[in-house]
Amino acid sequence: MKTTVKNLESTNGNKVANQFIIYTDNGRIFQSYDSVIVEIKNSEVTLDEYYWNYSKTTSKYRNIFLGETTKETEAKIKNGTYKLAKLN
Repeated sequence: MKTTVKNLESTNGNKVANQFIIYTDNGRIFQSYDSVIVEIKNSEVTLDEYYWNYSKTTSKYRNIFLGETTKETEAKIKNGTYKLAKLN
């Protein structure tokens, strides 16, 4: 299994410290500091039930990773498109 880790890039293309995208054979993971926030595996999105909306900063970078707003993410959790689970 090949794994690659890169810093998340801000909307202006700058690398963001402590915000990572981990690429695996099965998908992508967004990690903020030491916590996994989102896992996308085989097109299925799972968010950590505790950390997915932990802080304003986490939400900002999660939104960039997912390409949507917090309201859109909340709606997808509510309608079952996204799952919540313990990822940490």
